[in-house]
Amino acid sequence: MESYLNQNFDVKAKHSSEEALEKWRNLCGVVKNPKRRFRFTANLSKRYEAAAMRRTNQEKLRIAVLVSKAAFQFISGVAPSEYTVPEEVKAAGFDICADELGSIVESHDVKKLKFHGGVDGLACKLKASPTEGLSTTDASHLSQRQDLFGINKFAESELKSFWLFVWEALQDMTLMILGVCAFVSLIVGIATEGWPKGSHDGLGIVASILLVVFVTATSDYRQSLQFRDLDKEKKKITVQVTRNGFRQKMSIYELLPGDVVHLGIGDQVPADGLFLSGFSVVIDESSLTGESEPVMVNAENPFLLSGTKVQDGSCKMMVTTVGMRTQWGKLMATLTEGGDDETPLQVKLNGVATIIGKIGLFFAVVTFAVLVQGMFMRKLSMKTHWIWSGDEALELLEYFAIAVTIVVVAVPEGLPLAVTLSLAFAMKKMMNDKALVRHLAACETMGSATTICSDKTGTLTTNHMTVVKSCICMSVQDVANNGGSLRSEIPESAVKLLVQSIFNNTGGEVVVNKLGKTEILGSPTETAILELGLSLGGKFQEERKSCKVVKVEPFNSTKKRMGVVIELPEGGGRLRAHTKGASEIVLAACDKVVNSSGEVVPLDEESVNYLNVKINEFANEALRTLCLAYMDLENGFSPDEAIPASGFTCVGIVGIKDPVRPGVKESVELCRRAGITVRMVTGDNINTAKAIARECGILTDDGIAIEGPVMARSSPMDKHTLVKQLRTTFDEVVAVTGDGTNDAPALHEADIGLAMGIAGTEVAKESADVIILDDNFSTIVTVAKWGRSVYINIQKFVQFQLTVNVVALIVNFSSACLTGDAPLTAVQLLWVNMIMDTLGALALATEPPNNELMKRLPVGRRGNFITNAMWRNILGQSVYQFIVIWFLQAKGKSVFGLDGPDSTLMLNTLIFNCFVFCQVFNEISSREMEEIDVFKGILDNYVFVVVIGATVFFQIIIIEFLGTFASTTPLTLVQWIFSIFIGFLGMPIAAGLKTIPV
Repeated sequence: MESYLNQNFDVKAKHSSEEALEKWRNLCGVVKNPKRRFRFTANLSKRYEAAAMRRTNQEKLRIAVLVSKAAFQFISGVAPSEYTVPEEVKAAGFDICADELGSIVESHDVKKLKFHGGVDGLACKLKASPTEGLSTTDASHLSQRQDLFGINKFAESELKSFWLFVWEALQDMTLMILGVCAFVSLIVGIATEGWPKGSHDGLGIVASILLVVFVTATSDYRQSLQFRDLDKEKKKITVQVTRNGFRQKMSIYELLPGDVVHLGIGDQVPADGLFLSGFSVVIDESSLTGESEPVMVNAENPFLLSGTKVQDGSCKMMVTTVGMRTQWGKLMATLTEGGDDETPLQVKLNGVATIIGKIGLFFAVVTFAVLVQGMFMRKLSMKTHWIWSGDEALELLEYFAIAVTIVVVAVPEGLPLAVTLSLAFAMKKMMNDKALVRHLAACETMGSATTICSDKTGTLTTNHMTVVKSCICMSVQDVANNGGSLRSEIPESAVKLLVQSIFNNTGGEVVVNKLGKTEILGSPTETAILELGLSLGGKFQEERKSCKVVKVEPFNSTKKRMGVVIELPEGGGRLRAHTKGASEIVLAACDKVVNSSGEVVPLDEESVNYLNVKINEFANEALRTLCLAYMDLENGFSPDEAIPASGFTCVGIVGIKDPVRPGVKESVELCRRAGITVRMVTGDNINTAKAIARECGILTDDGIAIEGPVMARSSPMDKHTLVKQLRTTFDEVVAVTGDGTNDAPALHEADIGLAMGIAGTEVAKESADVIILDDNFSTIVTVAKWGRSVYINIQKFVQFQLTVNVVALIVNFSSACLTGDAPLTAVQLLWVNMIMDTLGALALATEPPNNELMKRLPVGRRGNFITNAMWRNILGQSVYQFIVIWFLQAKGKSVFGLDGPDSTLMLNTLIFNCFVFCQVFNEISSREMEEIDVFKGILDNYVFVVVIGATVFFQIIIIEFLGTFASTTPLTLVQWIFSIFIGFLGMPIAAGLKTIPV
C-alpha cells in the first residue's frame, strides 16, 4: 500500500507540479461526494483562468509602461488634454475624480500628470499635503472621500451559508441511494403493512441520513469559519503613514487617496501612488508586468503600482488609487479563486480512501449477490420463485440498502477531511500561540522537520538593542545609556562628527508623536544608534535641516554597510560622505582615524591591531559591533556615482547589546532531545555569533562555527546554498527563519519558511509558510510541536477508522455469506459510520500536543505514514472484535438463553451494542499508538470527552427508545454490562498488542 501511495499519491508540500496535482485527482475513483471530498484542494481550472487573466493584465501594463517611456521625449510638444471635474466631486470639495487619478498611474501617463500640475498639483486637488498627509478631523469629509475614491480592500468571496454545506453533504452518492431505498421502503411498507408500522424502516433510514448530513454540515461549516478567520489574519499588513501631520502605523485597509506612505526595502506597495521624495528607489514589478528587470522610480518616473515590491532604497509616496480600482485588486480577485495546494497528507489519505473504497465496493457487490442468491435459493427450494410478496420486495430492498451501507462504512471518506479538520484546529490554536500559518501544508511538514536554520537577531535575541560599549577616538568607554559621561570624555569636534553621522546616515527617524513625546522609528539597530545620538545632546530635526542630503545608499546584507553623502552647512558646497556597518568591513575601508585629541591621523598597523582587538573583545561579550567613518569629498561628487568604497576616516566603534530571549536555551535543548538540529545562521561577526550560540546552547564543545560561505558573516545566497544542500544532499526536512528581503530565496527554498512578524519585511512574509508573530524562537518550537501533533493525530484517527472499516466489512460480508443475513442494519451502519467518521475525527484529530511528542525522533522525509505499529494495532484489534462478534452470532442465543420470535432481534441488538462499545473503548486506546497509559491528559481535551459522552448517550437512546426505527430492542442490565465489558476488554488487549515489538 505504501509503495502504491508513494508512486501515485505523492505531492510536495511546496511547489508541486500541475501534472502531479492532476495525476492523483484522476486516480481517485469511488468518491462518494466529490464536492465535499475535494473542497480543500486547489481548483486547477480556476487557476488556468487566473493565469490567462494575469498574462493579459501584464501585457496591458507592459504596453502602458513602454508607451509612457517612449512618450517622455514628445511631452513638451503636446497640448494638455481636456478634463472636466464631475459635479459630485466638485460638490465634495475635490478637483479630480477617481477614474482620472487611476488612469494617470496605471497608464504611466506623464502628459496627464503634467496637465494636473504634477504630484503637488494632484495633492492640492485631493485636498492633501505632501508633508502633513491627509487631515481626517472632519468625519463627514472623510466619509465623502471614501465614497468617491473607494477603500483599500479587495473584493472577497461571500461566506457560504450553513444551508449550502447541508446541500453539499446531501450530494453524497451513497446517501442519495439510501434515500431512494428509504422512499421505496416507505411506499412498499405502508402498502403492505399500513401506517405507521410499515413506515418504520424507511423513516429510520431517513432520520439517520438527516442526522449524518446535519452533523457533517455543522463540522464543515465550523471549519470554513476557522479558515475565514485565519484568512483575515493573513491579510493584516501595517505601513508607516503620515496623516494629520504625524507619522504613525496604520493598516493598509485604512489608506485613502492623499495619504503619504513611507516605504523601505522589502515593503510591498500597498496602493497605486506617486513618488514624493526618496533615494535609490528600485521597484520589482514582476508580479504585475511579468518583467524581471527592476524599475528605477524617481521624480521623472514617479509611478508606483500596488502589489509591486521595493527592492532597494526608501521613499515617500502619495496614494492615488485604492482597492479594486487598482490592477492588483483585480488580479487578486481571480488569483484567490484557485485555492491553496492540497497538503501531502490530504493527498495520501485520498489514496488510502480510494484503495479501501475499491475493496469496499467489491465486498458490497459480493455481499448483495450472496444475500440475493441465498433468498433466491430459499424460494427455489419452496418452489415460490415465480411468486413475490411485498415483504420479499422489502427484504430485497433491505439487502440492497445493506450493500450500500457497506460502501458507506467501507469507504473512509472522512480520512482526507480529518486532515483538514486537524489542520484547521491546529492553525486556530497556533494563532493563539503567536504563529500564523499561511499555507496548510506547513502545519504538517513542520512535524517532520529535522533541522531548523535560525536567524540570530530578533529570533534568538530580544531585538531590543542598546549601545553599551564604545571605542570612540581610540578610547574605550562603557556607555549604558549614559551619553553625558561619554560626551565629556571625547573631544567636541568628534561629538559633532558623531551626531552628524548618526542623524544623517540612518534609515530611522526621531519624531514627536500625538502625545508630544519623542519617539524613535526604525529598526532596532537604528534605534540603538539614534538613542546614542540623542544622549550625546544631538537634535535630530535640527541636524537634518542643517545638512542637505545628496545621495543615500541604504543598508543591504550583501555590502553589510550603508552610506550617505551630505552637503555641509558651512556653505561653499563642501561634501562629506558618512558610512556605517560591519566593523571589519568599514575598518578595512579606512586609512585614517580620529585620535583622542580629536585630530585626524593616519591609521597605522598598531592602531588597526588595537581596533581589531577591541572589535573581538566586544564580539566575545556577545555585542554586535558597528564602525562609523566619514570622508570629505574634496573632488566633488555626482549623485549618479557610487559612494567611495575606501579612503574613510574611522570615528569609532560601538558595541550593541541584544540580550538572548528568555526560554531560548530550554527550547534549543528541547529541539535537541526531539532529534531536531538547530543551526544559527547570521550576518554577524564570528565571535559575536559564537558567544550568542554558546549562550543559547546551540554551539556545544564538539560543535563547529564556520565563516565566509556559511553561518557567521553569511550572505543571503550562502543561506540559500546551505538550505538547498541540507535538503538535497542530506535529505533533511529544513525549517528556515528569516526577516529581510534577502532571506526570501532561502524561505522559498526551505520545506518550511518561517518569517518574523515584527521585524520581517512584506517580501519575506510573502515567501514564508508560517509567520512568527512575536519573533520568538520558542514559538518556532511550539510550531514544531503542533506539526507533530497534527501528524500523530491523523495517524491515531487512521488507526481507529481502519479498524472499524475492517471489522464492519468482514462482519457483514461473512455473515451474509454464511448465514444469508447481515447482523448490522443500514441504520445501525450509518450510526457506526458517524461514530468513526465525523465524531471520531473530532475526538482524535483535535488532541492538543503534549511534551512527550518532543521526545520522539522526527519522521523525516522518508517515513511511512501507516507504520508497522499501526498495522499491528489495527489487525490485533480487528481480530479481537471479529472473534467476539462471531462468537455472539454462533453461541449468543444459547449463552444468553434467548428464544422466541424476538430472539434474533435481541441477539442482533446485543451484537450492535457490543460492536459500538468496542469502538468507544478502541477510540480511547487509539489516543496512544505505542504508550500503554491512554488516560494521561484525557481531561485536557474536552472535545474528546464530549464526543465519547455523546456517543454513549445516543447509543443508550438508540437501543432503549428508537427500536422501531433502528431495528433494536431494549436490553437487560446484564446484557448492558456484558456489552460494556466486551468493549472494555479491548483496552487491555490493545495494551498487550503495544508490547509486541515491530
